[in-house]
Amino acid sequence: MPTRKRGQQRSSADLFGRVAKLARNLWWTWNPDPQRLFAGLDPVVWEASNHNPLTTLKHLSPERKDALRTDAGFARLLRDCERHLAEYLKARTWFQRRAKPDQKRLRIAYFCAEFALHESFPIYSGGLGVLAGDHLKSASDLGIPLIAVGLLYRRGYYRQQLATDGATRAIFPRYDFSELPISSTDHVVTVPLGRRLLRAKVWCAQVGRVPLYLLDTDVPENRPTDRRLTERLYGGDQETRIQQEILLGIGGVRALEALGTRSNVFHLNEGHAAFCNLERLRALRTRGLSHNKVIERIRSSSVFTTHTPVPAGHDRFSLALLSKYFKAQLDALGLSRNELLALGRENPDDRREPFCMTVLALRTSERCNGVSKLHGRVSREMWTGVYGVQNPKRVPIGHVTNGIHTATWLAPEIRPLYDKYLRPKWVGGAPNDNPWQRVDRIPIEELWRMRTLLRRKLVQFVRTRLRQQIERRFEPVEGLYAALDTFDEDTLTIGFARRFATYKRAPLIFHNAKRLAGILNHPDCPVQLVFAGKAHPADRPGQAFAQQIFAFARKAGFCGRVALIEDYDMHVGRILTSGVDVWLNNPLRPQEASGTSGMKPPLHGGLNCSILDGWWPEAYNRRNGWAIGDGRAAPSRAAQDRRDALAVYELLETQIVPLFYERDYLGLPRKWLKRVQASMKTVCPQFNTHRMLGEYLELYS
Repeated sequence: MPTRKRGQQRSSADLFGRVAKLARNLWWTWNPDPQRLFAGLDPVVWEASNHNPLTTLKHLSPERKDALRTDAGFARLLRDCERHLAEYLKARTWFQRRAKPDQKRLRIAYFCAEFALHESFPIYSGGLGVLAGDHLKSASDLGIPLIAVGLLYRRGYYRQQLATDGATRAIFPRYDFSELPISSTDHVVTVPLGRRLLRAKVWCAQVGRVPLYLLDTDVPENRPTDRRLTERLYGGDQETRIQQEILLGIGGVRALEALGTRSNVFHLNEGHAAFCNLERLRALRTRGLSHNKVIERIRSSSVFTTHTPVPAGHDRFSLALLSKYFKAQLDALGLSRNELLALGRENPDDRREPFCMTVLALRTSERCNGVSKLHGRVSREMWTGVYGVQNPKRVPIGHVTNGIHTATWLAPEIRPLYDKYLRPKWVGGAPNDNPWQRVDRIPIEELWRMRTLLRRKLVQFVRTRLRQQIERRFEPVEGLYAALDTFDEDTLTIGFARRFATYKRAPLIFHNAKRLAGILNHPDCPVQLVFAGKAHPADRPGQAFAQQIFAFARKAGFCGRVALIEDYDMHVGRILTSGVDVWLNNPLRPQEASGTSGMKPPLHGGLNCSILDGWWPEAYNRRNGWAIGDGRAAPSRAAQDRRDALAVYELLETQIVPLFYERDYLGLPRKWLKRVQASMKTVCPQFNTHRMLGEYLELYS
């Protein structure tokens, strides 16, 4: 075998080193060209690794490397991607062009317990992480000076497998950090954990222009139990939870100090990070400031976003746990035990009330907001006790409605259509840009052709996933044949994919199984349903919901018309939201703070059918989708379920299904497409994170 010359070996190393460097900036996660480059390295490994470019690169065979070294197309695409990233990082941003004089000094530190940046980087569980990841990407695009802080979970959130009876099996793989897009900062911070010190290594993930610093306690200096503290997201008991939140809040502030950063706004995304403000209090006390001055400075520089309208969803810790972990720090904080506990109590005088992280965040943040207009109102009603008022209108909690990062969730197949007719400004755009006002320029024939293509892509995905699931469970071969024929590429497809919390009511549509079977199996106007979602590993009722849907998907009348996809993640979410014709959302109002999954189908010509909860009351105008019910509450949960299920059936039978199948002489559903255009014009320009960050700057900076 001929040997390579040293110069050739160096050139090869440089080539693949350049690919690795490109992969370590998560800019690639919202740009299709680098994704094509990574997929082309080895399509089989790319799929098997859940689209991880570093894993794909690591497992390239010598033969494949040899082929790539001489592939002119590969070299050209790599050069183009490198050039586009360099241009992106050097470009003059919207913030640099338009920031007000008092905003020029802005430096934001953004804290969150989870970040969903890509399916190959599993440090997220659901909507909170998706919102946080999209927040960072828009901050990068807009050039907003933001740094982010979170935790680096060695085993991430669980991978979901369903047994032959539909029961959930939680898998916690151990991830190799060398195959994640992170780099070591060489900093280790110490965090007081009761009377002992916890050490945490600081890693950095680069998200375009935005650095995300992640804390990892799996270091040799820690005791074994402390090394496992950052093993799982939302794992363990209450003691694990308070330890993780001490690490996030206190350790996060110390990490920023060690890195030499200077932030003048601290944005706490949900209450998990509220201990951040206790650490800032301790640091400011060392400067000799009075207690009132310290609290005033912390409050004036803190923004708190609450995401939970359900009282049980707010972290509360016993007085024993608070004493255990903060008694030794009271002198440094300049607080008595009762003063500390009062910061986390709705009623400071009630010494039996547990310590609430949301209350701590509210008391130490001047600017607080919910994540939709309705959620802002609900939050004001929830927290009157914190502010000592009876009238919710006097509670200083506003709202900034959530959005999505458009480029992350946009299917690559539809981009050329938008580039041709809408001419969106993917790089350098502003929060109020609205290319969607030009939707009418897209010929409806081309819009329908794209809808059909994306639906067919979804159907192929469903068939492949079902086949893989059946093979893994060693089910009879007849199931494999059925999977290959399941679903139809031209049938009205409805999607439901989200966290399987019980208030989201995933199985609601099966309330009257006989009536639903009639809708699904109509001889001329059939319907098919695709579901995906995970419940928390400890949420047995939520897992039971998945099990119910799994069982229905196998019953006569539903088999071939209903599918449940395992292991819901960002990839599954992108495929479903881009491929379905209708996105179904039926939570118990007003328990959905905002929701963002329904903002994604309109990017692809999909329509929403939703309870008037979360963001949907702000978007719905009777022409851009459908509302389930009228927002009024029934006297009981059973009555509410019955009323809402009947409303769904009524909409399907009298409006949604007939409209989809009403075609003109060219085979086009013109009335349906008119509603699609109305949805795109109203949802896409408003419900995105560029607009959201613009509002945060305007209202809260």
